[in-house]
Amino acid sequence: MDTWRGFIRFATAPTPTPPDPGGPGRSVEERLAYYSQFVTVRTPAIDSLATSVRRLMLLGRHQRTTARPSLILTGPPATGKTTALLEVGRACHLAHQRQHPALPGSAHPTVPVAYVLVPPGASAKTLTAQFARYLGIPATTRTTQAQLMQAVTHTYNTAGVRLVLIDEIHRLNPRTTTGAEAADLLKDLTEQIGATFVYAGIDVTTTALFTGVRGAQLAARASLIETGSLPARLGARRPFTDLVTDLEAALDLARHRPGTLPRHAPYLHQRTAGRIGSLTRLIREAAQTAILDGTERITKNTLDQVRLDHQAETHHTPRQPHPR
Repeated sequence: MDTWRGFIRFATAPTPTPPDPGGPGRSVEERLAYYSQFVTVRTPAIDSLATSVRRLMLLGRHQRTTARPSLILTGPPATGKTTALLEVGRACHLAHQRQHPALPGSAHPTVPVAYVLVPPGASAKTLTAQFARYLGIPATTRTTQAQLMQAVTHTYNTAGVRLVLIDEIHRLNPRTTTGAEAADLLKDLTEQIGATFVYAGIDVTTTALFTGVRGAQLAARASLIETGSLPARLGARRPFTDLVTDLEAALDLARHRPGTLPRHAPYLHQRTAGRIGSLTRLIREAAQTAILDGTERITKNTLDQVRLDHQAETHHTPRQPHPR
C-alpha cells in the first residue's frame, strides 16, 4: 500500500460486495476470500475525516507562503483509524480520476494521493526514504539527506500530489535526537510540498508529539479528529447496534437468521469494548468458522470460540459452565 502502484491497485480494485439475493450463490473459496476483505461500513470517523479533509484541501488549495493546515486522526487501537485514512485516500484518488482523466499515451500521470508509513525508530533519512519509496525515487547509500529531500519535494510537486496520508505517526519520538530530526523533517515537508497532510496514530495527544516546542508547532497547525469506541447508547440512538446490524446485512451465510447479531449486541459490545476493528474481526472469523464447520450461521457459541486481541479480551470474561 505504501507504494504508488500498490495504492493504485487498492484504490481502483472493486470493493467487496454483499451477496446478491437474486444472484447465483458463491463458492466456499469465494466466500472465504470475501471475509478476508469484507465490506467497509461508513463510520462517524470516516464521515468526519472525509468532510474535514475536503474542507482543508479547498482551504489550502492556493496557499503558497506557509504550510497548509493539516489533520491528526488519533484514538485507541482497533478504532478504525487506518481504515478511515485509506477510505478517504481512495475517495480522493477516484474523484481526481473522474475530474482529470489521464490523456492517452501520457507518460507522466498525476499522483493525487501519497500514503506513507512511519518506520519504527524513524530518523529524518529513513522517513525521507519512505517518501521516496512511494514514488519510486531512486536512492543509494551515497545519496545525502539533502539530495534525497530535494528529490522528494521536487517529484511530489511535479507529480501533483495533493493529499499526503502519514500512518503510524505515534512511532515518532521527538524526545530522541533521531525522532526530533524526523519531526522537523515533517514540518519542512509540509512547507515545501503543496499538499494537505493527514496524520494518523495511536493516542497521539498523550505522546511527546504534542509537547515541547516541536509539539506546539504541530498542534497549532493541525485539527484533531478522535476515534473511539462506539457507545452502546447515545440518547435515543444505539450506534453500536446499528453497526452490528449493518455488518450482519453483509453476511454471506446460507442458514444465518437475520436479527441474531443485533440481539447479541450487548454481548458483542462487552466482548469488543465497542471497538469497530475488534468487532469486524470477530464477525469475520465467526463467519469463516461457520462456513468451514458447515453450520452456515453465527451463533453465540460460534462467537465464543473466536479469540480476539489481548486488549479486547481483557474486557471479556467467558461464561463458566455450571457444575452438574
